[in-house]
Amino acid sequence: MASLTSSAPPAARSPMTPTLRLRQRRWQCALAMALCALPLSTGVLAQEARTPPAPLNLPALGDSVGQDLSPRAERRLGDRIMRAVRSDPAVIDDPMVLEYVQALWGDLLSAARQRGEIGPDLDDSHAWEPFLVRDKSVNAFALPGGYIGVHLGLLAMTTTTDELASVLAHEMSHVTQRHIARMMGQQARTSWMSMASMVLGILAASRNPAAAQALIYGGQAATIQGQLNFSRDMEREADRVGFTVMSEAGFEPGGMARMFEHLQQASRLNDDGSFPYLRTHPLTSERIGEARNRMGPDGWTQALRAQPSEHQRAAWHALMAARAQVLMDPRSDALHRLGTLTLPEDATALQRVRVHYTVALAKQRTGQAAGAATAMGQARQAALSLPAAQQPLVWRILMLSEADGLLEVQRPQEAATALSRPALLSPMVPPQAGRPELLLGARLALAQRGSDTQADPWREAANQLQTHVSQHPQDAAAWALLSELWRRLDQPLRAIRADAEAAAALGDLPGAIDRIQGAHQRFRRPNAADVIELSVMDARLKVWQRQQREDLREDN
Repeated sequence: MASLTSSAPPAARSPMTPTLRLRQRRWQCALAMALCALPLSTGVLAQEARTPPAPLNLPALGDSVGQDLSPRAERRLGDRIMRAVRSDPAVIDDPMVLEYVQALWGDLLSAARQRGEIGPDLDDSHAWEPFLVRDKSVNAFALPGGYIGVHLGLLAMTTTTDELASVLAHEMSHVTQRHIARMMGQQARTSWMSMASMVLGILAASRNPAAAQALIYGGQAATIQGQLNFSRDMEREADRVGFTVMSEAGFEPGGMARMFEHLQQASRLNDDGSFPYLRTHPLTSERIGEARNRMGPDGWTQALRAQPSEHQRAAWHALMAARAQVLMDPRSDALHRLGTLTLPEDATALQRVRVHYTVALAKQRTGQAAGAATAMGQARQAALSLPAAQQPLVWRILMLSEADGLLEVQRPQEAATALSRPALLSPMVPPQAGRPELLLGARLALAQRGSDTQADPWREAANQLQTHVSQHPQDAAAWALLSELWRRLDQPLRAIRADAEAAAALGDLPGAIDRIQGAHQRFRRPNAADVIELSVMDARLKVWQRQQREDLREDN
């Protein structure tokens, strides 16, 4: 869920190039957000309406009229929606949080494949990709093609990895059971733009709740919202299939029932708009009872009595929930509140680590470097009391977070020291380096300037990133870092190509196309090496131009 960067529409009588036409459609999509935001729990919407909104002339997706979407048509639809939403600042790429969500998601995918929920046709056609939304509301949602949006507020609210896995499994099951395809096949006027506009509107509303409360909920807005609301039968099916998938993936079966309990308690206390999941996935006594019954006669009682897990993932979830809590609300007052947390008297070792880690992250983001360093040191000390299974992962997260904070305030030498700090009194060996280390290492290389030998770290980082993007071509952050590294290494054509790939990965097809076309103008007499690079760029250009033509054809 995210919103487009709007641009002013061209003059009414100006000739329109394909790029301008797409930008105009994006501007229209931004305007449509006002009609597509989720209603918050207020009773003033109808009273504030003065003039009924004009209906939006949204085109229908040909494949969806009168029939279920085929898997590949659903994926094309999902790709178009994601191209519209990726560039919104609310869709964030925090490498550590995303790595955690992807780890859970990967286990669920494996279990779904083994069960046959994901057959070859869906496996090959769908993206199966989770993404993060910077929003403090408790929400998650499935989009066509296997894209799953996860609000940071949901991650911050869950207390165990099993609770989060239950939500991911439920959303995955909406896709595997073809609920989205079946609903959209029944909508004679479903279009990728209307669905994207609805998703964009949800985020626009979350960023400006006061304005959202004054929106009119009716007519076209209600129709668009209905496209992502599932029937009761679909909800029950997603619960049933999701429960089995998460159980077979190794998660505790009680996670789904506990998640329902949390949501029910929260709605009783105060649904102030922070729990949209309760509206798009309404809880009923029947659903809650079924979740408990699936655990067996004594399952729910045993789940309530369960002791905190000493598994590695219990610590991983605790720290990523803390990180999500800091990232989801960047306002200074929210960060100040988190930066002054205190320990409960009977805090466990993991609770101590989590509180100190939360304080450190909040202080990093409010420019309190000394306070952040102190809190991070306290977190490291508390980590020494954790069970042995949890220590390596926690140590890794603390090192990465400290180095990341130091790089943000332009202290690269101290960041390098933090990354190389040995474990104090415990033989903790960090797990194998992943994407967070890769991106942080590239940032660290770029932060080192002015040395005659600096080209070597740049080249090493560039080679590592080049290998990574060959396997993960949609990693916009990696492409952006690679572009800067190639520029520093005096490889301008490679830098342009990487910059174009970053733009395309963020959904900016016009920007990607413009960069490649500009490169042809700039390098009219390429050498042998440049000829090869230009041929690769030409192949990518054709792909992006074809995608752009398809989008424009759908718009008209």
